[in-house]
Amino acid sequence: MSKDNPGDKNAKDTHYATLRRAHRDAKRERGEIPTPVQDKRSKRSAAPDWKAPQLAPDQVLLYGIHTVRAALDNPDRKITKLSVTQNALVRLETGPVEELGFPVEIVTPQDLDKILGPDAIHQGAMLETAPLPVRRLSALNDSPLILVLDQVTDPHNVGAIMRSAVAFNAGALITTQRHSPTESGVMAKSASGALEMIPYIQITNLADALEELHKLGFVSIGLDSEGPAPLEQTLSGTKIALVLGAEGKGLRQKTRQTVNALARLDMPGAIKSLNVSNAAAIAMYAARGHLAKA
Repeated sequence: MSKDNPGDKNAKDTHYATLRRAHRDAKRERGEIPTPVQDKRSKRSAAPDWKAPQLAPDQVLLYGIHTVRAALDNPDRKITKLSVTQNALVRLETGPVEELGFPVEIVTPQDLDKILGPDAIHQGAMLETAPLPVRRLSALNDSPLILVLDQVTDPHNVGAIMRSAVAFNAGALITTQRHSPTESGVMAKSASGALEMIPYIQITNLADALEELHKLGFVSIGLDSEGPAPLEQTLSGTKIALVLGAEGKGLRQKTRQTVNALARLDMPGAIKSLNVSNAAAIAMYAARGHLAKA
C-alpha cells in the first residue's frame, strides 16, 4: 500500500470493516453474542404513525440476513421479490441477480423501516414470499423425536423452539391451527433460518393428532411442573413426542388426558419454572440422551 495513495487505505479499511461486521452479525445469529439493544425511541420518532402493512393471505415478509439466506436456499419457497441494500446483497452472496428468477430491488435501510416498522432488525434484507406449503402429519421424517405445542401463542417463543428443534434434529414441530402463530417474519427471524429446515405442521385437533402419533409408534410425554416423576425417569421407547403447553396455563386438560405420560423438569434452584423455549431445549436434550441408549 502506497503512502501516496490514501484511497487504497480507505478501500482496505472498508473491506476489513465489512468483514468484521459480517463476522459479528454471524455470531449474533448463532446466539453466541447478544444483539445490542437499539435506541427504539429515535426510530419510532422518525416513524411515529407507522402501521403494519395489510398482507394478503398468500404473502409473507421475511427479513434478516440469516432468515432470508435460508429461505433463498429452500426449494419449497415461492419467492416474489427480494428488497435489499447493496451491502446486504453482498453478504447474502446470491450470485448474479439476473439469474435468481425473481425481481431484486436495491433499497435503503429506511425504505425497509417504513415497511417492517421501527422494531424489526432487518439487517437490510427483506424477502416477499408465499407461505410454505401446508404440511400434515404425513410430512414427518424418520426422526425418532418430535415436538408438540399446545396453544403456545408467542411467535418469538415458537421461533426459538423451532431453532432448538432443528439443533436437536427433531422431525417436526406440531401446533394447533387455532391459538398458535402462523408463519410470519417475526417467527422466522426468531427461528434464525430454522423455519426452512423443519416441517411446521398445524393440525385442527391436538388430541386426535396425539392418537395418530401413538399409532405411528410415538410415546407422548407432556411436560407439567407438577408431573408425577422427573422426565428422565419417564422417557421410554424408541420414538418420543414431547408435548409442551403455554406459559402460565400449561397443558389443557384434554391434552393431559391424551398423552401417554406426564413428567416434570426437576430444578433444584429457587425458580421452579422456565420459559417454554428453554424448557423445550432441556427436554429435547434429555430425550436425545435416552434415544442414544435405546
